[in-house]
Amino acid sequence: MSSYGSRSAAEVVVHPDKDSLAAAVAARLLVRVLDAQVRRGRASVVLTGGTVGTQVLREVASSPASRAVDWSRVDLWWGDERFVPADDGDRNAVQAREALLDALAPQGLRPEGVHVMPASDGPDGDDADAAAARYAAELAAAARAEGVGGAVPVLDVLLLGVGPDGHVASLFPGHPSLEQGQEVGREVVAVREAPKPPPTRLSLTVPVIASAEEVWLVVGGADKADAVAEALAGPGALPASLVSGTARTLWLLDREAAGRL
Repeated sequence: MSSYGSRSAAEVVVHPDKDSLAAAVAARLLVRVLDAQVRRGRASVVLTGGTVGTQVLREVASSPASRAVDWSRVDLWWGDERFVPADDGDRNAVQAREALLDALAPQGLRPEGVHVMPASDGPDGDDADAAAARYAAELAAAARAEGVGGAVPVLDVLLLGVGPDGHVASLFPGHPSLEQGQEVGREVVAVREAPKPPPTRLSLTVPVIASAEEVWLVVGGADKADAVAEALAGPGALPASLVSGTARTLWLLDREAAGRL
């Protein structure tokens, strides 16, 4: 990819607690998906895992507004994944399937529209680098099918959680994968010896995240407050400070996560 667009200024929205945060993000996401379908005929969303991220998916599944979406014209991607067997409950895709994807199948969600990152028992076995390359190739194929330039399709919304250490996706502060992940031409990286288990992961890179039209950082809990404040202070050592959308960057917080702002 030769260009990832401009960096948008961060906007901060604070909700009273995690439950209201998840419900509000779900409602906002459904509106954004519908808007994308009106504007360009389809929508593409990058999902995240974690407690709040999975709760957002449950809220989407239970919302009456989800029936207004043409799910046959939605592509779902992941920002990162644990490189473990496909049926492992730690995988973001497994949690997403239980929270949302199974509910959307009767509403038209196509299996080919669900772009799951490879597992350690997949076609590449335990070769995480080959698995990362396979997912990058899937992104590139989608970009070609859409007729857009570069190696990544249009990503309307990219959801991220933020760890207490300021990591996003599986890009951790000071970890070699973060440096690799900022190289243009590396859309997906294999992450080894991650500081939180499981140690081997796959992750989108900072340039790919920054290619999304809107990046939403969804954060709940007092243990994230220091990282949120540091990241919002401006680009620095924390991966969360390096990501933004080309059109919009939203920090969607509960009151505890916003406690140091």
